[in-house]
Amino acid sequence: MSRITGLRVLDIRAPTSRTLAGSDALHTDPDYSAAYVMLESDGGVAGHGFSFTIGRGNEIVCAAVQAFAGLIIGRELDEITGDFAAFHRRLTNESQLRWLGPEKGVIHLAAAAIVNALWDLWAKRRGVPVWKLVADLTPAEFLAVIDWRYLEDALPRDEALDLLRARQAGKAAREAELRRNGYPAYITSAAWLGYSEATVRRLCAEAIAAGWSRFKTKVGIDIASDVRRCAVMREAIGWERALMADANQAWDVPQAIAWLRHLAPFGLRWIEEPTSPDDVLGHAAIRRAVAPIGVATGEHCANKVLFKQLFQAGAIDYCQVDACRLGGLNEVLAVLLLAAKFGVPVCPHAGGLGLCEYVQHISIIDYLCISASLADRSTEFADHLHEHFVHPVRVRDGCYLLPDAPGYSAEMLPASLAALSFPDGAEWRRA
Repeated sequence: MSRITGLRVLDIRAPTSRTLAGSDALHTDPDYSAAYVMLESDGGVAGHGFSFTIGRGNEIVCAAVQAFAGLIIGRELDEITGDFAAFHRRLTNESQLRWLGPEKGVIHLAAAAIVNALWDLWAKRRGVPVWKLVADLTPAEFLAVIDWRYLEDALPRDEALDLLRARQAGKAAREAELRRNGYPAYITSAAWLGYSEATVRRLCAEAIAAGWSRFKTKVGIDIASDVRRCAVMREAIGWERALMADANQAWDVPQAIAWLRHLAPFGLRWIEEPTSPDDVLGHAAIRRAVAPIGVATGEHCANKVLFKQLFQAGAIDYCQVDACRLGGLNEVLAVLLLAAKFGVPVCPHAGGLGLCEYVQHISIIDYLCISASLADRSTEFADHLHEHFVHPVRVRDGCYLLPDAPGYSAEMLPASLAALSFPDGAEWRRA
């Protein structure tokens, strides 16, 4: 048994706005940040988790985490994981806090940080990485971690159970394949919107030399500069490599359709977040109008219900689920099952502080347990801030290598926690 004896939360911020890493059409000066949670236990093992933000307001998520402390401290880990779906519902639908959501916004980000820390603690207690913990669950145990409320009109539990049972065959072979080759990824950090053309060209050349074959650029400022940016990317990476573009919600629906006519000649695999993340019907209209360019979204989708509607409406070609925008891994697993039901490839959102460390597990789980396919799938990668983690991601030839360390890869180095703590850490005192 392992009892949770304490909860600590730290306001962690990296001053990425100084270099414009992470910049896009709407987020011009991000400081990649985390509401960072540590769950202490009487077994001497701590669970680490966080939710990602981009600076100001991170302290609000930290305060929301503290509001949940009474639901966590004193609980037995086995009691929680023994009926994880019930605990997840209790956390994300707490009778008073849910008024601030429900299941969206700051409260949901706070719940995600706690839930992901619980998965980290559970996996460490088992001595396995989170992807392996999930992959070793029976289909019935897998479903038992998901709160299935609001989903059965789209995917009945029995149908989800049949899908998971069917995917048991070949799971060991798929794991061996990933150990040999890794999981396909694409790189974003070569083309942040604030980077100069010369910087983009240099970073693309370095990425190609390192084996990358899939690239994403940012768009959404004005048509002329976006056309130039895509032209530069095509000159830098050639036509044999995949190119995606990300508008970060910059356009309304007619504007997105008109704008993409100018970008169509560059052979985009997808346009990401072309409009408001809540506009299901808008995404569907854009998708119909801009094909064969695919439509991708998900990093700002607040909950599983919004994803359900995107799938039901035929609104997206790619599901970009985020590791902590939803209410932690439990809700992510529900979205992976929905995506499989509707035949939509999962290409998780990453790039921020620690998100790559998280999403490698999500993609591996999807391949091993749910989709059993790598067709038209790749996971986002950005090459910064990994040095702050105890077990950082490893990539080779444009692919994520399987993490082997126990946990959810979320634990940061003590020195980094001290340096990046806001506002008193060394990085911020220097500022």
